[in-house]
Amino acid sequence: MRNVFKIYKAKSSHWVGDGFKVQPLFSHMDEDKGTNPFLMLDYAAPQFYEPNYGKPRGVGQHPHKGFETVTIAYSGEVAHRDSSGGGGVIKPGDVQWMTAGAGIIHEEFHSENFSKSGGEFEMAQLWVNLPKAHKLTPPKYQHLAKENIPVVEFEGGFVRVIAGDFNGTKGAASTFSVLNVWDIVINADKTANFSVPSSQSLSLVVLRGDLEINGKDRVTQGDLVGFELNGGEISIKAHGKDAKILLLSGEPINEPVVGYGPFVMNSANEIREAINEFNSGKFGKI
Repeated sequence: MRNVFKIYKAKSSHWVGDGFKVQPLFSHMDEDKGTNPFLMLDYAAPQFYEPNYGKPRGVGQHPHKGFETVTIAYSGEVAHRDSSGGGGVIKPGDVQWMTAGAGIIHEEFHSENFSKSGGEFEMAQLWVNLPKAHKLTPPKYQHLAKENIPVVEFEGGFVRVIAGDFNGTKGAASTFSVLNVWDIVINADKTANFSVPSSQSLSLVVLRGDLEINGKDRVTQGDLVGFELNGGEISIKAHGKDAKILLLSGEPINEPVVGYGPFVMNSANEIREAINEFNSGKFGKI
């Protein structure tokens, strides 16, 4: 059995732009919570928005370099555009996997349809590190539509395989390092067991439900569960109601991580280069 290392509680929420109220669960700029190769996760818990016929809510044009952003939509819609030519509307069940690589500019707003209708909004955004060999890869955009994300059922629930491999089923996303992003639902009062290689980091993000881990640790919405770097299965029981979990695992990228705002590189000098490139217009235009 792979043991729990520590359970982290979500910090207080804050606004990103005027469209995304998020709870930060981990960050490369804060305490090391053993999530490598994942750098950061912000969770926008379910929130109701009134119809909006004025300026769309969201975040205007801003740069990134040296990593990837992954946005998982549970409810609501986001319209995205970037300087690589990527873009579109992320609808419930869809995932946006954007590789910033050598440098990109993008923007994210509530879609026109969602702005006009209003309703519940829930999303999670991950930052995924890129190995040094791929830090300067050309930017690209993967739109992973709900219908193209494999779903694997098991007794008592199912897994949407966003990235990686679950019991021989390959995930929808292409990645630059070995990692898993599994979107899991466990039915009420059911127990499920999961395992990843002992060389991989392992974390659980509890999005919904009251869970018991390995028969002893109780966790609930907004908790981040970190596991020791060893082998063995983990056991998860959903108490009373269905549970929704994001499982993150991957081979750690054992390289220096230097972050400054929207840039994540391997050295302070590379950060200075990123700032100069952005200021000189080398990230392109939307």
